This record gives sequence, C-alpha cells and structure tokens, in this order.
Amino acid sequence: MKTPRLSILDLAPVLKGKSLQDTFENSVTLIRKAEELGFMRYWLAEHHNMASIASSAPPILIGYLAGKTNRIRVGSGGVMLPNHSSLVVAEQFGTLDALYPGRIDLGVGRAPGTDSVTAQALGRNPYTINEGFPQQIREVQRLFSKNPSSPVRAIPGEGSEIPVYILGSSTDSAYLAAELGLPYAFAGHFAPAQLKEAFRIYRERFTPSAQLQQPYTLAAVNTVLADTDEEAQLLATTIYQAFTNILRDTRQPFGPPDANWQPDWTPQEKAHLSYMLALTFIGTPDQVKPQLDAFIEDYQPDELIAVSHIYSLEAKLRSYELLAELLKAE
Repeated sequence: MKTPRLSILDLAPVLKGKSLQDTFENSVTLIRKAEELGFMRYWLAEHHNMASIASSAPPILIGYLAGKTNRIRVGSGGVMLPNHSSLVVAEQFGTLDALYPGRIDLGVGRAPGTDSVTAQALGRNPYTINEGFPQQIREVQRLFSKNPSSPVRAIPGEGSEIPVYILGSSTDSAYLAAELGLPYAFAGHFAPAQLKEAFRIYRERFTPSAQLQQPYTLAAVNTVLADTDEEAQLLATTIYQAFTNILRDTRQPFGPPDANWQPDWTPQEKAHLSYMLALTFIGTPDQVKPQLDAFIEDYQPDELIAVSHIYSLEAKLRSYELLAELLKAE
C-alpha cells in the first residue's frame, strides 16, 4: 500500500475567549510545526460571514504564513473563484509566487464559501457560475502563461508556474478536473459521500495536461489524535459542537472541549452529522491506524489533507505530530 503525502488544511478557527490575533498567531505556530514535521503543504480555505472562521482573505494569510516559513508549500484550499475576477486572482497569486517562488499553490472551487445572502453581497450570479467556472480557470491559466501581446496581462503573474488544483465536494468537479488535466482535491472532511465515485470518475476520465501527466488526488479528512483515547474523545467534543452549530446555523466561535457536553440531536440531525463526519478519525495512533489504513487502501489518495478542529493549540500540535509519526511508520 502506497503511503500518501501529508498536508494540512487550516480554516483559521476563531476560538471562544480568544482574539483574531490569537487565531493568526496559532496558524504561524502550526505551520512552523508542520514544516518541522515534513508536511508537504499548508492550505487555507476561503469562508465569509462565519464567526468561527477567520480565513476570509486567503492570499493575505498565505503571504503572511509563507513569510514565517522556509520550505513548506502554502496555498489556497481554496479560493472560491466566482467570488473574484480572474485577473485579480492571477495578480494576487503571481505576487505571492514572486515573493516565495516555487512554494505557492492555487486551489480553486466554485462554491461561495458562505450562505446565499452573503453570496449576493459578494456579487455572485448563481445562474452563470456552473457555466463560467471552467472558463474562469482557463482565464487564470492564460494569465499565468507568457502572452506579451495580450491586451490584458497579469503583472505579477505572467510567466508564473503556479500549480492549479480543482476542489470539490461532488462528482461535478471530478469531470472538470479530469477534462482540464489538473490535480483534484475532495472535501471529505465535511461532504464525504461522493468521494469514492468522484475519484473513480476523475481517474478514468483524466486527460494529461502541461501541468500534470498522471491523475493526482487529494482527500481532506478530520483527524483528532491524542496519547489516550479518553483525551481524544474529550478533544473531539469541539468538532461535534462546531458541526452542530453549522447544521443549526448558529454562528459562534469554536468552543473548548467539554466533558459534560451532551448532544441533543434530533434523529435527522444525528443522521446528517453522521454523514458529514464519516471520514473523521479519532483516538490514539493504535486505534486510528487500522481505520486510516483501510481508508487509504480503499480510496488510494495520493495525498491526505488533515483538518483538526482542536481547541488547544498544544493538543492540536500533538495531534499532527502523532499523525505524521503514524504515516511515516507505514
């Protein structure tokens, strides 16, 4: 069994009782730890109007975190492309690539990263997104290419070799990533149901491109590892609270673990949360290893992107350390 590469998706979580500055400094500590542990890349996801997530401006955070590290790749997982003009995205990431050459990734998605009201405030037109998203990706690629005769050029950006990744949570994105010959990242950390089918479609239909000759898949999953099962289960109450808040549209920062927290889910909520958290690995390394091995064997991801909704920074760092040790031991 091939051991996948290991990366991190950071949502820049806002914690109860902590400031936004605390959030960003925690991200600095985490990315430095990730670089020390040999993680391949560190991505930030675009979200808006969420009291629990501070990553509304990924390019700014990417530049900030890349400047605090030396080797690890830093990128977007992703930029919600229809929220922006293709030219601005190309210029922003071209600037980042000029500052940190060979270390910047551009992952793009078509979802708004927010609710419908906020999506309108972002200026999105829901009737043109599905049709326009593939075209926008091609526009960004063209702007990254060398085209000095074009009337519109991305400077910085033109001539950059910034890899583009397609993000998705359904099979629709698999067809597009395969057609364009781009690496494909799936949001298994909150929408895992179609992951296997999406990977199958992508691999079967993949067409080589200038960027990529063979299919390349990335799977995002939730991980909460600790030295004891009791600690891991306690830490996991934060993710259960967070996803319950998402389901009920209760906007509040991430709460600390609570040994006395008892879910009051309706049967419908319980079923929905079970679906959303199906790819969540909680426990000690010995407990998680067979589950993770089975997942890797079944889905064959080239890269695993770990998401850890853990309140304590110290516990989060330990969780990623245990995860890195577990995969290196394969």
